[in-house]
Formats: sequence, structure tokens, C-alpha cells
Amino acid sequence: MIKLYGFPLSGHSHRVELMLSLLGLPVEYNLVDLKQGAHKAPDYLATINSFGQVPAIDDNGVVLADSNAILVYLANTYGKGQWLPGDAVGQARVQRWLSAAAGQLSAGPASARLATVFGAEVDTVAAIARSHALLKLVEAQLSQSRFLAGEQPSIADIAFYTYVAHAPEGNVSLADYPQVRAWLASIEALQGFVGMPRTAVGLQSH
Repeated sequence: MIKLYGFPLSGHSHRVELMLSLLGLPVEYNLVDLKQGAHKAPDYLATINSFGQVPAIDDNGVVLADSNAILVYLANTYGKGQWLPGDAVGQARVQRWLSAAAGQLSAGPASARLATVFGAEVDTVAAIARSHALLKLVEAQLSQSRFLAGEQPSIADIAFYTYVAHAPEGNVSLADYPQVRAWLASIEALQGFVGMPRTAVGLQSH
């Protein structure tokens, strides 16, 4: 059984939780209480993730951190070719969006949500502006293909889903992005989908 170390309101944690559920894998969830600083505890740093972050997994002794890296591992190990293309072009298209998830998505919707949900000191005006710049690009891509990297869902979609779905919690409205909203619905319709708990903040921006 795979052990998942995460926090329920962490979008990065939810990426991995969602992927594990879509793959139908049994999971032992280990709560890492970010509010209590459990991710900085010496044992956690020494044995799970030296960067002091969530999520991390322990797959029968294979300990991995970083949500996108974990998605790649799970797709290659358990995905049977369904979540990560086998050809070079397909893999590059997926990697493009994984890089954007670590860059523009993190600096935009994820950052804006950090301010409202976790009280982080964030330039929210800039984060919201970055969010809409990214969402315009995502909207354009989804007008050309059903999913981010093609006509089938991939780990690119899983990497993007949570922070886009919860963007309104950071006061980033999705009202102007019909293709994005349809894409979210497509992800939510997948067998095995599990959502992340929603918070009350930011909901006025739907």
C-alpha cells in the first residue's frame, strides 16, 4: 500500500491524491499538519522530504517528493500508458504543462489562494493578474483540444486541475473561461475522481 504524506487543503497534495484515486490504488493517508509545522519536523525532513514540503509518497520503500515528479512516477509505474504518452512529442507536450504548473500556475492561482486560505503575504493584485494571463492561455488551448496535452487526459491535466478548480478561493473568477469550466467538468466526470475540500473564502468570485 502506498503511503501518502499530505495536507487536505494543499493543492499539491491533492494532485497526488487525485492521481492515486484515478489509478484505483490503495492509499494510507498520513496527515502532515502544515499549520503545526509538521513538515519541518526533524524526522520528516530526515526520512520523507528534506525540502520540508508536502506531498510525498512511500511506495514500499520508494520515497519520493514533489507532486509533479510523483505524478510522472505513478503514470509510468501504474498508468499502463494511459496518463503519459509513450512518444517523444506527446511527452514533450505533457512536460510543457508540468513546467507551467510549477511556474505560472504556482505564481498565479496557487499564490492568490495562499493569501486567502493560509494568510500568506502575497501581492494579490499581481497574483490575480498572472492568474488571468495564464487562464487565457489555457482557454485558448482547450479551444483546440479536449485536454491540455491532447484528446485524452494526462498527468498535465491532473497537475493543473486543483488550483484552477479552486482559483475562486483566491478571488480569481472563472466566469470568462467557458472552455476551462467544461474541462474541469470533464476531469470531475472521470471514474475515481475525488475533490479537494473547498473553503468559504473567495467563493463570491465564481
